[in-house]
Order: sequence, then C-alpha cells, then structure tokens
Amino acid sequence: MKAQIQKAFKYQQLIDMMYIAKDGSISKRRVKILSMTGDSFQAYCFLRRKKRTFKMDNVLSVMPVIHRERQII
Repeated sequence: MKAQIQKAFKYQQLIDMMYIAKDGSISKRRVKILSMTGDSFQAYCFLRRKKRTFKMDNVLSVMPVIHRERQII
C-alpha cells in the first residue's frame, strides 16, 4: 500500500482510496497527496474540500484516477 501511495505522490496523481476512521467508519475519498512523513501523509481531500492528514495503516485500498479523453465523432 505504501509503495502505491509513494508512486501517486511522485507522479502527482489523484487517487481514490477507501479509508477507515478512528471511530471505525469507512469512507471513499478522492485525494491528491501533498507530502509524506513516516507512517502518515498529508493530502487534499476532495470529499471534505480541505487538507487532511491520513495514517498509512488506515488506508484499506488505493486506486489511481485515470482521465481519458473522449473523442467526438
């Protein structure tokens, strides 16, 4: 998981992640990683529209966001 997050940070790629909070609730978030430190990272969360700090251990899954261009025929 950590390697995928580091790769997204390196290439400034948006990711969709499933995250478990302290209270046990699970949420799906789209984030852009801003910085990484040890076992946590700071990211802009598009769900909350704020900069948030996330723990690596609480990330359940990570999926890169792929933008595709559409052709008009």
